[in-house]
Amino acid sequence: MTRKFTGDQILVATHNKGKLEEMKTLLEPYGVKVVGAGELSLPEPEETEDTFVGNARIKAHAAAKATGLPALSDDSGITIDALNGAPGVYTADWAETGNGRDFMMAMTRANTELDAIKAPLPRTAQFRCTLVLAWPDGDDEVFEGVMPGQLIWPIRGAHGFGYDPMFQPDGETLTCAEMAPADKHKISHRGRAVAAFVKGCFGG
Repeated sequence: MTRKFTGDQILVATHNKGKLEEMKTLLEPYGVKVVGAGELSLPEPEETEDTFVGNARIKAHAAAKATGLPALSDDSGITIDALNGAPGVYTADWAETGNGRDFMMAMTRANTELDAIKAPLPRTAQFRCTLVLAWPDGDDEVFEGVMPGQLIWPIRGAHGFGYDPMFQPDGETLTCAEMAPADKHKISHRGRAVAAFVKGCFGG
């Protein structure tokens, strides 16, 4: 049985402003105050696992232990079928420049690698999100969400963040970056993972 969340404040263990804003929006209807790890000046633990759930657990437990608050961590990324699931847990690493992250560079790399192997259309991919809710006593719960779709080129749209401009969800004609944020949240991998979290930990 899933352990219930009974507090009115939750720490989201991320320094990514885009992820934090999405989480605040998704959890707002449940009356939970969201605070980010960056706002508390928590250090970013090294992500040494090769799975989404492994890295999410590292971040969630580190934040819960440091603050004494329940901590919700998101590890997410894009898996591209023709690239054998890459970049996967290395999604953000593909954007790393040594002086911040450049997702235009990351998207260009993905398209270039697909072109190099002459990957056929549609170039199917999935956005994946794993949430781990960790308590200070060491307990945790895991929730997952997946949004299938395909990669398009050239990129389209100015909303969202990350790889959103090149990702067109199944059943949609717009990329994630062309959608209004509220429409994206309804179908996104993170929205689906949060829905599973809410159902499991709030009973709603």
